[in-house]
Amino acid sequence: MKSSAQKVKLASVDDLFSTEESRLEDRREKVMEIPLSQLHSFKNHPFKVRDDDAMMDTVDSVRKYGILVPAIARPDPNGGYELVSGHRRHHACELAGKETMPVIVRELDDDAATIIMVDSNLQREELLPSERAFAFKMKLEAMKHQGERVDLTCAQIGHKLDGKKSRDILAEQIGQSKNQIQRYIRLTELIPPLLDLVDEKKMALNPAYEVSFLKPEEQEWLLETINSEQATPSLSQAQRMKKFSQAGKLTEDVMLAILSEEKKNDIDKITFSFDTLRKYFPQNYTPRRMEETIIRLLEQWQRKKLQKDHDR
Repeated sequence: MKSSAQKVKLASVDDLFSTEESRLEDRREKVMEIPLSQLHSFKNHPFKVRDDDAMMDTVDSVRKYGILVPAIARPDPNGGYELVSGHRRHHACELAGKETMPVIVRELDDDAATIIMVDSNLQREELLPSERAFAFKMKLEAMKHQGERVDLTCAQIGHKLDGKKSRDILAEQIGQSKNQIQRYIRLTELIPPLLDLVDEKKMALNPAYEVSFLKPEEQEWLLETINSEQATPSLSQAQRMKKFSQAGKLTEDVMLAILSEEKKNDIDKITFSFDTLRKYFPQNYTPRRMEETIIRLLEQWQRKKLQKDHDR
């Protein structure tokens, strides 16, 4: 008869002498000082880390006080750690000459990590349209994946138990309408140079939304036309381009004809360059003060004209 002793699993010495409290402590999240070189960016991170004034302020704060709020990262199977939250703090530490930064290491799957990454950045005041667009898209996809697995939200055609869909829940969480969220997400269909124009406020959101329905090749035509005409499409122009595209009739010539039209808001507008006006004002006048002075002079001229007409 075979012995059953082989089936007995003996506890280690550490397990025998450890307490339940110490075992819980081992599993509790801790703040760790991790070398910056072992921390790398989240895959497809949609938020840009810019060396702007806000970053310089963060660098100064890091030099004086260090990192006050630890970053969040997860172990990377390929080595090191993937940052989930704290990309700007990481860059600030690099600029400040730090070698490590405090990090909370947490075991997270892709969807949970994505949601934390997006939520920790959406609270920032200044976000570019492209950042919102890709962030909304990533979080919505993660929420849908969670719904497919655990029925917390919905799949594209499925419903949550209370009747809400993922996009409805997301709209409630961020305080924007689901239509506005969908319009932002649609911007991810723009080719990068056109999306850059939106970020730079050279093309408005509404025309950009309509342009996003153009085929990639048509968007390349549009970019060339914008550069040659030095003008971006108005909402009505973008809508007409979209209709021509959907009808299979949009060509480079049609696009040029539409974009070269004189826009209605340009017909009634008179524009003076700064250099033209500068010679009529003192050197210490700002553009704002020049504008206020012009308006005041025009109002005075108008009052004199009305008084003169009245005296006749």
